[in-house]
Amino acid sequence: MNINRLWQRKYLINTICIAAISTVVFHPRASLAQQDEPPQWEYGGAFNPTHWDELSSEFESCKLGRDQSPVNVNLTDEGEPAEIEFNYQPTAVEVVDIANTVRVEGYESDNTVKIEGEVYRLVQFHFHTPSEHQIDNESSAMELHLVHQNDAGELAVVGVMMEPGEENATIASIWDAIPDKNKADGDNTITIDAASLLPEDRTFVSYAGSLTTPPCSEGVSWNLMLEPIEVSLEQIKTFESFHTYNARPIQPLNGRSIELHPQN
Repeated sequence: MNINRLWQRKYLINTICIAAISTVVFHPRASLAQQDEPPQWEYGGAFNPTHWDELSSEFESCKLGRDQSPVNVNLTDEGEPAEIEFNYQPTAVEVVDIANTVRVEGYESDNTVKIEGEVYRLVQFHFHTPSEHQIDNESSAMELHLVHQNDAGELAVVGVMMEPGEENATIASIWDAIPDKNKADGDNTITIDAASLLPEDRTFVSYAGSLTTPPCSEGVSWNLMLEPIEVSLEQIKTFESFHTYNARPIQPLNGRSIELHPQN
């Protein structure tokens, strides 16, 4: 090999090496928001709530939103009377164990709630532990979220606190239907009446908030029941065996009002 060819070969090798180093140094790994797969979010670790907004541009409200949920409810002022009317009935639904909660879904248009004359259809409900909302700075063991939507696509969520006490038969049927990854023939379809998960006293507070999970979208009508329902300690522990902690931290009110609505 002559000298000119030797220098050409060395020049080519050096060029390739420099290009490879430049790729590592100047072009770091693409962010999660740039990947094709949906961004992963969690309640702990690197993807905890303080970093949700960094995972996707669609999650910006988790940091920049002014009307975020959950909030702490201080029971000091009584608001104007407001009507809330539930129209739930026994329905065949599916119980699914998703990445961050246990969810009951598959509702049709025959389960509704009417809030101040506006009708919302029950879409699904799910659970958090501990409760996401606080009442007078106190959390409950768990919280149930019944998610509704009206014809305009607007969301109304009814929150129900869950405290240790007597075993809840409806919760027992839901827990029994949670899919077991070790059993291929499990049946996760059950028939339940969501009304059995509501407290007798329908006194509630309302405020304007957001989804408590990404994308943290605002414009959600929140309606939080003040009287809790009871579930047994064993039922609480059963849920925690699936999801140890899945509650977003309390968010600032930023001047929002929370109205108390006593029910007769």
